[in-house]
Order: sequence, then C-alpha cells, then structure tokens
Amino acid sequence: MARGSDLDGGPAEQLLAHTTTILKLQQEIRTRKIQLRTLYGTGTATAISVVAIYIATVSTWRTIDLGKINGIAIPLTLACGLAFSILANRESSRTRNPSVRELQLELEIAEERKLLSAFQLASPIEQRQFTYKDSIPRELDQVRQEAQHYRRIHNAFQSIIIIGSLGTTTAASLADTPSYLKWVTVGLSFGVGLSAGFTGYFKYRERSFYLQQTADTIEQHATAFDLGIPPYTGTETENLVRLTTEVEALRVEQRKREQQLDQPHEGRDGTV
Repeated sequence: MARGSDLDGGPAEQLLAHTTTILKLQQEIRTRKIQLRTLYGTGTATAISVVAIYIATVSTWRTIDLGKINGIAIPLTLACGLAFSILANRESSRTRNPSVRELQLELEIAEERKLLSAFQLASPIEQRQFTYKDSIPRELDQVRQEAQHYRRIHNAFQSIIIIGSLGTTTAASLADTPSYLKWVTVGLSFGVGLSAGFTGYFKYRERSFYLQQTADTIEQHATAFDLGIPPYTGTETENLVRLTTEVEALRVEQRKREQQLDQPHEGRDGTV
C-alpha cells in the first residue's frame, strides 16, 4: 500500500504530511503487535494447558484426585481456547493482514520519503539535522524492542536450564523411577543441553546488554540536548552537529559489536 504520495501544498505542508503518515504507521505497528501477541498468547496458553492437564491426569491416575484442580483448569483452558478461536477467525476474515515486519518496512520507506523530500526542497543542513533528531525516538524504541526480544529469549532458555536441571536431578534421585519418568528425564536433559548450547552460541544476553546500553546512551544524549546541559551548552547549530555525530558514532559502534558477536570464538580471539 502506498502512503505519503501525491502530497499537495507548500514545503511545510509536505513535511507535515510525511510526519503524519509516519505517526499513523507507528500507531498501526503498536496495534498490530498487541493483536498478534493476544492471538499467539491465547493459543500458546491453550496448548500448554491441554498438555499439562493430560500429563497430570495420566501421571496421577487412580493415585491422586485432581478433580478440584481440573475443575478450575479445564474452564480456564476452554476460555483461552474460545478466545483464540474468536481471534483466529477474526484474523482470517480480514482481507488484508499486514505483518509487523511489513508495517516496519513501510515505516522505514515513509521516513526515507521524508528525508528525500527535505533534500529535494533544498532544506538547510540545520533542517535536515532536526529531521534526523526527530527520528531518534523511533530509533530508541526499535533498539529497546530488539534488546527486550533477546532478553526474553535468554530468560526463556535460562528458565529451561534451571527447571530442567532440577527436574532431572529429582527424577533421577527416585529409587524406583517409573518408566514415564525416565522419558521425562531424557527430555529434560535434552532440553537443558539444547538451551545451554543455543545460549552459549548466539549470546542472547550479550546482545541484549549491548543494545540496551546503546539505547540508554542515545537517550542520555537526546535528553542532554533538550535540556541544554553539558556537553550541549553551545549554540543550537553546534548542539545539533554534536548530537548527530554522537548518535551516528554510537550506531556504528553497535554494529561493530554485533559483527563481533556473530564471529566464532576463533575470529574474536584473532586466531584461526
């Protein structure tokens, strides 16, 4: 879908129209994320609940009465399943369901249009720097979301490692281990090893830490610029130049860190 085209009016109106398009796209992205998280959350909760109820019922059959627990768990599972069905039906009935990635790509194009429009209007360098400064909040949101994404993955793997290790030790310490618990032990051990391998190879914690550090530093510079505190105590033009220089340097440094994390251990150590 094309947005921000055929803009009429003077230069100021054109830039304002581009800004309006960008703000609308940002709102669409937030709304779309909420919709997809609700859909996937209810579906995942339903699946996990069904599996948990089944395993608990089979494991404790004729030994422990789970009637009271199932009396609560089963209605909640049905409610989640119903909510998931309604959301999935609503999702499939829509003629156009843009993904978050498509909306983000469209947002990037809209921002490029705004920059190109500013260049074509022969805007002074100060105007272009102001346009660059206006894009910093979105850059911060994107970096923080990426950091939060890696942090969630790292926490999920760490939870599997902790719970799996304790479960494996507990199941293995039983004197008369039932046959189904042996398979549980094997599955937990495999999950622990897999999680530890992914965590060590992809380094989700380090990626999250560096992204969050970059976002905090950029925000610190943006706040100092807005408040006119050191190092932004010069004229507005000097402060704009300093801000754009610092932010670009931080972005370059972040890209270098990502490249280092993508390299194998031999490459980072300087040996082959």
